[in-house]
Amino acid sequence: MRNLIFSAVLAGTSLFGLSAQAADAPLSLEVGKQYVELGAAVPISKPGKIEVVELFWYGCPHCFHFEPTINPWIEKLPGDVNFVRIPAMFGGVWDIHGQAFITLETMRVESKVHQAIFEAIQTDGKKLATPEEFADFIATQGVDRDTFLSTYNSFGVKGQVANAKRLAMAYQVTGVPSMVVNGKYRFDIGSSGGPEQTLQVADQLIAKERAAK
Repeated sequence: MRNLIFSAVLAGTSLFGLSAQAADAPLSLEVGKQYVELGAAVPISKPGKIEVVELFWYGCPHCFHFEPTINPWIEKLPGDVNFVRIPAMFGGVWDIHGQAFITLETMRVESKVHQAIFEAIQTDGKKLATPEEFADFIATQGVDRDTFLSTYNSFGVKGQVANAKRLAMAYQVTGVPSMVVNGKYRFDIGSSGGPEQTLQVADQLIAKERAAK
């Protein structure tokens, strides 16, 4: 399973470079081409809002390189859109990183250290492959080490981890970064043609869901 996931991630390498091609050109969306429609809609977290989910992994270089494109887009989302980040967890270090992300969200400090974690792993070559290694690193970013570890092992965080895994399965995700609009439509950088095109797909599917209300 993990080999399939890594293959899906690596397969996006050449497609990632397509972002420079007609980045501003409007896309003509085709189901089965730029996106897939899930057989059964997955319930969203805030009824009444249009939900946009990004599934990611700190160890994924494509997720790291997507950050400068997606973050400004997130900041400009209208009030009727709810953006949610969900860590993909397929075992091993994926689970360590994912549970750490949920822990930091629970502690309400994730936004302060998110970029630093990405840079530590993707730029500085740190593995952060155990909860203790993760705790040691974020302590350098001003997060209390002991509080992190106790929260990491808490019942509440473990429940959120189980829910994140359930959602990834329901979305039928096989690689990251992947996005899902309103629990119905899944797409990624490979299917969309690049980072900018991925957000064009998201914008059009958001508009589609808004018009359907």
